[in-house]
Amino acid sequence: MELAQAYDALPADLVRTLPLVLIVLAGLAAVVIDAFRNNHASIPWLSVAALVVGIVWEAAGLRAPAGTAYFDLIRVGGFASFVNIVVMGAGVLTILLSVSYLERIRHHHGEVYALLLFATAGMMLLGAANNLIAVFVGLETMSVCLYILTGLVREDAGAIEGALKYFLLGAFATGFFLYGIALLYGATGTMYLPAMREGLAAGGEALGASREVLFWAGVAMLLIGFLFKVSAVPFHMWTPDAYQGAPTTLTGYMSTASKAAAFASLILVLYFALPGERWSLVLAIVALITMVLGNVLALAQANVKRMLAYSSIAHAGYVLVGLAAGSTAGYSGALFYLLVYTVMNIGAFGVMALLEWDGKVGREQTLDSLAGVGFRRPLLGVTMGFFMFSLTGFPPLGGFLGKYAVFAPAVEAGLTWLVVVGVLASAASGYYYLRVLYVFWMKSPDEEPEPVRRAAFPVPRVAAAVLVACAVLLVLLGVTPALLDLTGAFFEGTRAMAGLP
Repeated sequence: MELAQAYDALPADLVRTLPLVLIVLAGLAAVVIDAFRNNHASIPWLSVAALVVGIVWEAAGLRAPAGTAYFDLIRVGGFASFVNIVVMGAGVLTILLSVSYLERIRHHHGEVYALLLFATAGMMLLGAANNLIAVFVGLETMSVCLYILTGLVREDAGAIEGALKYFLLGAFATGFFLYGIALLYGATGTMYLPAMREGLAAGGEALGASREVLFWAGVAMLLIGFLFKVSAVPFHMWTPDAYQGAPTTLTGYMSTASKAAAFASLILVLYFALPGERWSLVLAIVALITMVLGNVLALAQANVKRMLAYSSIAHAGYVLVGLAAGSTAGYSGALFYLLVYTVMNIGAFGVMALLEWDGKVGREQTLDSLAGVGFRRPLLGVTMGFFMFSLTGFPPLGGFLGKYAVFAPAVEAGLTWLVVVGVLASAASGYYYLRVLYVFWMKSPDEEPEPVRRAAFPVPRVAAAVLVACAVLLVLLGVTPALLDLTGAFFEGTRAMAGLP
């Protein structure tokens, strides 16, 4: 497409990317409303409305032919629609859980919802990017908003410490990412993902070796940036402190939506831009270390938020197992796993948000302090059971099918040793996940500290509806594997569109 034609196609592109445009406009509207009516009650519901409209629009494009927009910078339809639905769905669930929670911790600010919308827009751009510049813009739009949300409770030293670590390490990872983009452009002469393979081969034999060195050096640096964003070992150091210091409902959003967008973008890079399977062993080794270290460190945690932070590191390893397979089945399984992980992790953090009593966004609250709380709040105890069993990988919940979806392609690709480690790591995770239920239901309420006995633990109707909906979704995702066929079909369409064999 010529640049002049791109301008002519702008009105049609705006329509095709209506959810992205609508969310950006809703974020700007939230800023304007908040400027004139500080913390107005309509802001969160305006945000939810924009996200719901976007989800409905993208649902209609799930089976549409894959295409591109804005001078081929981003993808629309199929794969992009699925990722956008996951990200926007995470935004809806988070906002519904956050309204009452932020009021309770006295940080119900209108700009929180604007930042959530802008972060969502960045994630949508990142997850649908067809060009490295679009990847970078989406990545940084998402990251800047998440840095601010992590340090929302400014009077809490732990929140500021977590936000500072996240920001400094994130800026360092961004440097690697940008340098990787520069090297890839130097090696291929293009920043469009589908054109990179041809660009690498176009140098001829004289320049072939030097171009290849530049190319793989760029790939290595690009992977460092991606692995930081998905909290893979050894780029995970920021995760426990950032997750523990951020407001709990926002932690659920950070741990799911940002991972889904970053992994989706990584899938597109692996699928279109990287020739051969030279990177498969690297991803397999990173996946192995991430699964083992994430689960081992989670075993030692007394704080549930910190335990779920290390758990999220382990789950990044499970997704990497699917990517290491390097097959369409592995990529589609990873997409399905990201959907399941989003539902169960937002639900788990939602329960913990409703059970906070320490006045420090759960940063110092131990699991043992909630002894017998399941009897006081049965809804929270029962729904937490769904989330913990699903995170462990018990059938017939979505977590079981999700792990099967990423492990089976790895076995077919000859990575049986990696799958064995993944299964053992999942079995080990049962200890700390099921310990939560043990404390909730099998420890006497008499063991609760005095502040916990005085805590009312109110459960607003909206939050209760969200938790029940997440539990029901996990059951449906566990017994209806048709979504796996749908995610697999995305790659057939995108491959044909890019002219790949």
